[in-house]
Formats: sequence, C-alpha cells, structure tokens
Amino acid sequence: MEVSSLGLGCMGMSYHRGRIPDRKVSIALIRKAVDEGVTLFDTAEVYGPFVNEELVGEALAPMRKRVMVSTKFGFNIQDGKIAGLNSRPEYIRAVVNQSLKRLRTDYIDLLYQHRVDPNVPIEDVAGTVKDLIQEGKVRRFGLSEASVQTIRKAHAVHPVTVVQSEYSLMWRKPEESVLPALEELGIGFIPYSPLCRGYLAGMLNEQTKFYAANDNRAGLPRYTPEALKLNRPIVDALVDFGISRGMTPAQVALAWLLAQKPWIIPIPGTTKAAHLGENLAVADLQIASEELQELGNVIAKIPIHGDRYTAEEQRRVEK
Repeated sequence: MEVSSLGLGCMGMSYHRGRIPDRKVSIALIRKAVDEGVTLFDTAEVYGPFVNEELVGEALAPMRKRVMVSTKFGFNIQDGKIAGLNSRPEYIRAVVNQSLKRLRTDYIDLLYQHRVDPNVPIEDVAGTVKDLIQEGKVRRFGLSEASVQTIRKAHAVHPVTVVQSEYSLMWRKPEESVLPALEELGIGFIPYSPLCRGYLAGMLNEQTKFYAANDNRAGLPRYTPEALKLNRPIVDALVDFGISRGMTPAQVALAWLLAQKPWIIPIPGTTKAAHLGENLAVADLQIASEELQELGNVIAKIPIHGDRYTAEEQRRVEK
C-alpha cells in the first residue's frame, strides 16, 4: 500500500474536537488536501457516529480513484451511542455494507478493527475481513491499538497491511514491542494523534476551555489545566528546536515521526486550511535524522503528566 507521506485524519471535522465547522468548509478542506497530494483519508463509523463517513464520502466522491479511504468497525453503536464492543462476523458485515453506502463507494481501501473485542477470537475477525476482501468490498486489513500477540494471530489468517495506534513524542509505548514486530512482519504503521490531540502544536495551555459537548479532551487526564501546565517543557523543547530551523512546534513533532521509519505515516487531523498547509510542508523539510534523534532523547527525559485515556477507555486498548 503506497500513500502520501502524511494522511489526513478526518475525525475532528465531526467528532470529539469542539465546535463542528460548516460542512462546506470541511468538504473544501478535504478536497484541498487531495489537490495538495494527500492520498490517505481516515474515518470511522463511530465518528459522529456515522456523520464523518458521510462527510468524507461526499467530499471524495468526485476524486475517489485518486485516493485511499480507511474506515473502522468494532464498536457496538446503539441509538447513536457506544454500547461496548462488537466484532462478531455478522456485525462486521453489516457495518461494512452501511459504511460503503455512507462513503459512496463500492470498496474500502483499508478496513480496521477499531478496538480488539475480547469476546470474539481475532482469527474469526481476520477470517471475516478476508472473506470481504475476496468479495471485493474491502482491499486491505488493519488493526488499531492491538497487542503484538493479536497482530501475529490475525496476520496468520490474512496479511495485516497496517496497524494504527497512538504514537507521538508524548506516547512512545509502540516502540517497546509493536514497532519491532511490524518491521519483522512487513506491516505499516499509522500513528493517530501524532500531535497529542493538538498539544504539541503549542496551541493549548492551562487557560484553554474545551467545548465539552463535543471535545473528549475535556475528560482526559492529560488535558486538565494542571497537566497542560506541567507538560509545557515538552512544547518548549519543540519551540527551541524549531526556531533556528524555521519550523513550528507541530512541524517539529511530525518531522520526528517521519524520521523514525519510512513505513510510518502520520495522520494529523485539522479543520483549518492553514494548519493543513503547515503539516504537509513537513514532508519537504530536510532535517538531519541525528538532530531529530537527539531531540527525542531530550524529550524522553522530561516527565509526562496525566494518562492519555480514562480508565474505561484504557481498558479497550490492548497492552
């Protein structure tokens, strides 16, 4: 699977990132990303739920053959709300059929299991996606926030193309076991929240007021006023690194990710054209890998305050 150096995470245009932009603005932004060379667009049925897939489908319909669309299954959605996990084979099939309609397409380029369902053997999940691939409804299989054990079991049934998990200068746990396993197996890696939900862009501080009605950061331990203040030295390190190189903190954080492995493709999200341009410019910057490695070493020594998820959400993430 060959895609642009950075993809576009579309979730925030509809879900969990504050006030929702005008639909026409978001469609224009997605199409601008295509014009700027982005070929990977990430969404999921649970974003909204459903409305983000509809947005992405409408935006990309005129240029569908130029791009790759990834979406996800795995949450049990009842009356518009999450009611646990559900990766039963019949449910996967139902979700895929509905996603195809919302995305205005007859195939999904990359289909992820959004979260591993402990009640359904991963072999059954992989087998169901394999069948969907053979039927032409899906082209590639991905996993999200899965353990190495799960990845290996799934990969034995049908090749896993990509694993998606959170990864940034503030969350480097994938380096411990997941990334080495992916390199061994020849699987790509898609970091979501590569800017730590906007924090590494330097735009958030202890005075920030999150729009709680549609911003999950309002309830996450890492985004309390105290944690935002205590973690500021990390942002300061990005600012210091970027000043002499003409880079913003966000660009520095993304450049560090791109320097880790050629098969790592971050998917920063945004609702603003200016930030889209800022992010995409990183692919053309020439920064010595040794300098970025040293930056990573410096930041690794800075204590991080606040967990990335609540206890309930953390239980959905495999260790």
